Amino acid sequence: MSDEQDATWLALAVDLATQNVAEGGGPFGAVLVKGDELVATGQNRVTRDLDPSAHAEVVAIRAACRAIGDFSLAGLTLYSSCEPCPMCLATSLWSRVDRVVFAADRDDAARGGFDDREFYELFSRDRATWGTTVQATRTADASSPFDAWLSHAARTAY
Repeated sequence: MSDEQDATWLALAVDLATQNVAEGGGPFGAVLVKGDELVATGQNRVTRDLDPSAHAEVVAIRAACRAIGDFSLAGLTLYSSCEPCPMCLATSLWSRVDRVVFAADRDDAARGGFDDREFYELFSRDRATWGTTVQATRTADASSPFDAWLSHAARTAY
């Protein structure tokens, strides 16, 4: 992609974010593109859908997967109005997009009241210091789902 193409797609993501604010949503928009073709768009739907995972990037990734009929988005670029939070970045990696390009950064998000920096910093700290308890309680059959997966001949590898 050229800088000009990146700018065009980023402008669309920013427009979607701004439009979403006018419609009562959060200030985030995202688009997924293959070559010069728009595959899917997404806007933040957290408060509208009462879904904390409905970030613009996740919404766009879900729509793109449905549109192309695959969970892999290899060959696509994700354009976001803002630097993806850790959840959105992880979703981007799991979906195997080729590139992630964003306009505003985490500092801009923090200024707007969306402080993702806390999560970036949290993951680098010992879990014992987290505000939410995250613990392992291994059961005797904990690995059974993976054993079933590995023995299932018709599994789809990802």
